[in-house]
Amino acid sequence: MLAAATLVAAAVAAPLVQLVVRVAAGDPAAVAAVVFRPRTLDLLLATVAITLATAAGALVLGVATAWALTRVWLPARALWRVIACLPLALPSFVAAFGWMSVIPGLSGPGPLVAVLVLSTAPYVTVPTMAALARIDTSVGDVARTLGRPPVRAFLSVTLPQVLPAALAGTLLVALYALSDFGAPALLRVDTLTTGIYAQFTGGFDRSLSAAMGLVLAVLAALCVAAESGARRRAGARAALHASPPAPVTIGRGATAAIVAGLALVGVAAVAVPLAALVARLPFAGRYAATVPELVQAATTTLALGAGAALVTVLAALPVAWLGARHRTRVVAVLETLSSIGHALPGLVVALALVALTLALAPGAYQGAAALVVAYAVLFLPKAIGSSRAAFAAVPTALEDVARTLGDGPAAAWRRVTLVSAAPGILAGGVLVMAAVMKELPATLMLRPIGVDTLATELWAATSAGAYGAAAWPALLLVAVGLVPALAMAHGIRSLGEDSR
Repeated sequence: MLAAATLVAAAVAAPLVQLVVRVAAGDPAAVAAVVFRPRTLDLLLATVAITLATAAGALVLGVATAWALTRVWLPARALWRVIACLPLALPSFVAAFGWMSVIPGLSGPGPLVAVLVLSTAPYVTVPTMAALARIDTSVGDVARTLGRPPVRAFLSVTLPQVLPAALAGTLLVALYALSDFGAPALLRVDTLTTGIYAQFTGGFDRSLSAAMGLVLAVLAALCVAAESGARRRAGARAALHASPPAPVTIGRGATAAIVAGLALVGVAAVAVPLAALVARLPFAGRYAATVPELVQAATTTLALGAGAALVTVLAALPVAWLGARHRTRVVAVLETLSSIGHALPGLVVALALVALTLALAPGAYQGAAALVVAYAVLFLPKAIGSSRAAFAAVPTALEDVARTLGDGPAAAWRRVTLVSAAPGILAGGVLVMAAVMKELPATLMLRPIGVDTLATELWAATSAGAYGAAAWPALLLVAVGLVPALAMAHGIRSLGEDSR
């Protein structure tokens, strides 16, 4: 297992190493001219501003939504849980496309931040709900009895206990905003991702685009480091409550206001883009993909998603098992290296893999294998997290029993541990598959010539201004994204917020 995990960690780290080597091998003067030119500085400042604004907005919206769904009695609470998770079904570029259909000419940083906040707030909502459902509420009650008003009691007592979970979700939001390519491109906002793609497609020296990609990777690493530091300063661990706190009943006016707010967010994040897509269907025009082309794109999307999910889950197994059963320094290092994809934007991984395939296996360039490897690097952390939790939940006593009954170590692991952890491993595969099918920048750069996915079909139609033709692939992408969104909504029911 240790040898297999080492190979996985080395394979995941290879794109970043190649990126550094590629930049170091380039013309220092040319690289410096690209990295330090005013244009790159403008792109950097715009990317940082959009990332910070998106992270702050998603943190506020996500915590507020989690509090409303966990601590307040609401009519049809199960429905509101589903609505809160539905934005995960819409890739940000689909949501941006929907709003552009409603408001022609929509563009700029403000609309981009709004779209990103609405699309990513569930990443904060779900872990914050889990934290709110398990913290001890008596501390907040004591603060109230000592005269603190409700808002101040929440900010000073409750929020510090759930802040680590909220910050973990906010990190995902920041990394998403940092690496997003489709929404900024559609809304005509120049960021590092759009600049890297333009440099890659329009330049002859790819070390220059690699240099800009390295800047983006450094930003992502700073996001991870900042989240880790903020989480350490967030305070002591939350005190666990013996049972989930019962939701409280508030006045009708306040309840109506909360319901209206949740409905408004759901309408803006999901209903409006979906309605715009449906309204565009009759105006597909001559740019619309034919039914066979859509079927082919959907089939390719599913095949790439399934293949990448299988490869990613298999690669995650040794790392996840070691992380659950053998917490040593070596294992911690391997886990960290295997999770590098968590902090690498898709464009950066694609740039590195372009160079690696051309140098080591030119025949693999723009082949399905290179694309699947890129997906595995990007989404391996999703599979590791789910599989590690599944392995940790399997009692070691079951393996001991299998050994006493005559099974060897490998047989006991296969027949007992792997089978018992299979549901959690499968859940990680579903998350990976859903993420792969919505991925855009790496797919654009690495896909085989003549091969299209639903995401690239949508991109091609919107790039040509054929918004009606883009409606069908966009709706099919939404249908694909419903699987993990509904699974997440079902999962948070187990938090117990329905207890009376």
